[in-house]
Amino acid sequence: MITIYHNPRCGKSRECLAFLETKNQSFEVVKYLESPLNYEELCSLIQKLNLSPIDLIRTKESIWIENFKGKILSNEAIISAMVAHPILIERPIVVYKNKAIIARPLSKIEAIL
Repeated sequence: MITIYHNPRCGKSRECLAFLETKNQSFEVVKYLESPLNYEELCSLIQKLNLSPIDLIRTKESIWIENFKGKILSNEAIISAMVAHPILIERPIVVYKNKAIIARPLSKIEAIL
């Protein structure tokens, strides 16, 4: 099954959801701001994305700028920051089987479906 980590307030995330609705496949929507991922779930997602934790951070978010920008942080500290502040997680994320992508641009979804 396809899973989309979705923020309804984000235009790119809404575009991704609309795209998935045009496919003839079932999918699960995870509103990660309402149901935040725990540390282990986020680690698993990062592994599927094949990224460093910092690559999943929205570095222009005020929470990041005010609390973390310019600091040397371990991967564990970056993941903990995303657990504590899920708004920091880049979006939308689409997961299919053991692969995941940040669906920006939208055309990246085709690579994992």
